[in-house]
Amino acid sequence: MRHVFIINPVAGKRLDRRIMLSRMERAFPRGGYEVFTTLGEGDAKALTEKVVAEGKPARVYACGGDGTLNEVVNGAAGCDYVAVTNVPTGTGNDFLRVYGKKGRGKFEDIAALRDGPQSPMDLIDCNGRLGIDVVCVGVDARTATDVHRYKQHPLVTGSGAYVLSLMENVVKGITRPMRVDMGPHHYDGKTALLCVCNGRHYGGGFCPMPEAIPDDGVLDMLMVKDVSRIKLAQLVGKYAKGRYKELDPVLYLSWHGDAVDLELREEGTAIVDGEVVRGKSFHICLSDKKVNFFRPAGVYYEQLEEEKTVAAVK
Repeated sequence: MRHVFIINPVAGKRLDRRIMLSRMERAFPRGGYEVFTTLGEGDAKALTEKVVAEGKPARVYACGGDGTLNEVVNGAAGCDYVAVTNVPTGTGNDFLRVYGKKGRGKFEDIAALRDGPQSPMDLIDCNGRLGIDVVCVGVDARTATDVHRYKQHPLVTGSGAYVLSLMENVVKGITRPMRVDMGPHHYDGKTALLCVCNGRHYGGGFCPMPEAIPDDGVLDMLMVKDVSRIKLAQLVGKYAKGRYKELDPVLYLSWHGDAVDLELREEGTAIVDGEVVRGKSFHICLSDKKVNFFRPAGVYYEQLEEEKTVAAVK
C-alpha cells in the first residue's frame, strides 16, 4: 500500500512542517511513505491524479483544510483503489465535524489513520466541481468568498473570521433575485441563501442540516427566502444550530433529494467546500462518482439528538 502525504504549507495559520513530519516518522518508523508540498492552487488535485494514474492501491492524506481536502477528493473521485482522508491543519476543517469534537481530533493521529477502515462517500457536483461537504449560494457564499481577509488576523478564529465576513456582507445587502427549482419547490424571488449538504458543517461550524449523512445517497437542502437584517439576526442562531424547523415556515424551503437548479440575474458565486465556482446558473446534484474515505478505527458520525434519545431508550 502506497501512503502519500500532500501538505498545504499555508493552511490555517500556516502549518509547522517540522511537527507534521515528526508525526509521520512516528507513524511510519520504517519509512514507506511519500511527502509532497503544494505550491499553489490546483497542486493537490494534480498530485492526487498522478497517484491515481499509477494504477496501484494508495492512501492519500490531505494535510490542510477543507480546500486541500476538496482538491484531493476531486483528484481521486471515481477511483476505487485510492482512498483519501484529511489530517486537520486548516482553519475550519468543517467536513470532519460530522464525526463530533472527539472524533475530529482523532484524525490528527496518523498511525490510527494508517490502519483505519475506509468506506465510499457521496459527492456533490456543482457545475462540474465536486465536493464532499457543503455547497452554498447567496449571502453565505459571498461571506465565504471574503472570509480570507479576516483569517490571517492572529486574534481571529475560523468561526470568528466567518462572523466578521458575514457582518460585512449583511451591511452590503442580504438578498438577491434567484429562481430555484428544488424537488417539488419552485421559487422565484429575493433569496438570502441556499445550502446543499452532503456533510453537515461549513463556515467554521455552522450546521444548517444536522440530518445530513455523507454516504446515504441523499442531499439535504435548505433555502432561506427574503429576510431583513433584523430578521436574519434573529434567525441566524437557529440556522447555525440546525434548528431550521423552528423558523417561520414562510421564511424557508427544505428538501431531501438529489438535485437543485438555480438561476441568478447577475453572475454570482457558489462555494464548494470553500472553493469558489462562478456563474449565473448552477446545477447542483448528487454525483455519479464516489470517493473512498478512510478514518481512525472506532470513529463514526456524531449522532443527532433524536438518535441519542432513541438509543438511550433501547
